[in-house]
Parts: sequence; C-alpha cells; structure tokens
Amino acid sequence: MPTKPRCIAYKIFVAAIVGSAFAVFFQDVRAEPSPASPEEAQLPADIRERSKKSAVHLYFSDRKNFFLMSEQRLLLHRDSPASLAQAIIEALIKGPQEGLVRTIPSETMINAVYIADDGICYVDLSEAISKNHPGGSQTELLTVYSIVNSLILNIPEIERVKILIKGKEALTVAGHIDLQFPVKANMLLIR
Repeated sequence: MPTKPRCIAYKIFVAAIVGSAFAVFFQDVRAEPSPASPEEAQLPADIRERSKKSAVHLYFSDRKNFFLMSEQRLLLHRDSPASLAQAIIEALIKGPQEGLVRTIPSETMINAVYIADDGICYVDLSEAISKNHPGGSQTELLTVYSIVNSLILNIPEIERVKILIKGKEALTVAGHIDLQFPVKANMLLIR
C-alpha cells in the first residue's frame, strides 16, 4: 500500500515540473519596455541607452527661508560624476516639485560643470543667478548651500564646490556670502 501514495506523489511532482517548463517555454518573451519618463523620452535613443538613473537628494529652501530641506529625485545622466553633477544643478534650477521653495532663479543657465582631481567641483553659471536673485543674506546662504550640499552629499568624488559666474571667479552671488574659496557642505542648514 505505501507504494501507491508515493506513485501518486511522484506523478504530481512530474506534472508540476512539466507544467512549469511548458509555461516558461511558451511565455511571451517580447515584454514591453517600461515607459520612459518625460525627460528620458526627450533624449535621443543612443543617449538613453548609455544613461544611468541615480536617486539623489536635492536641497531646496523651506517656506520660511530658514533652512534647506531634502527632496528625493531620480535623475537620468551619463555614467560619470560630472554628468550627475550637471543633472543635479539642472534639477535645482527647475525647482522643487511641491512644498518647498526654489533657491536658484529659473533663468539661470549652466555654462559648465567640472570635477578636478583634488575633489573640487567647479560650477560655472550664467549671470542670471546674480541678476535675478531675490537678495537677502539668508536667501543667498540657502542658494549657495543648496548647490554645495546637493553636490557634495550625493557625489562622493566631490569634497568642495567653487561657484563661478560667466567663467570668472565670483566674490558673491548677491553681496553677502563669500565665494572666493571653494565651499564645503553645511549640515547645520538642513532640516
């Protein structure tokens, strides 16, 4: 008698294996690729194929203009720290998605982003960052550290950030915060 239950169990086991193999063999392997994000869809196909997505924390001002607050984003960029740095600055210029306040005037353009071997990231911006800045020492502080913290805290290769305007060293963005030397992250501004 004990052989009959074993025989039935064996047949069920074999049927399950054959059924699984059948399902795998005949499944449709032409799965649709996941739809691209609007930003990704605008890129040429060859760039999309060579691109990478990175989850980053961007730092924007709170509503009272006292502190920086993090907003997580998924950014598309080429596979290099400098490309990720440029994508971060572009996202900061576009502004926050909701609930926070932009720190960089929307008219600002990126001239260049470069990471030197000594860990300094040079960010060259158009003069719109100064001309269209709302002013005030706290607002300027948040503008500078929005850029600095977003870069340093997301890209391990960056230790300090030097902000340039129109390819030249800038004394300040709006008259208050000294930009003559590369700047380190300031964690005290983050809430």
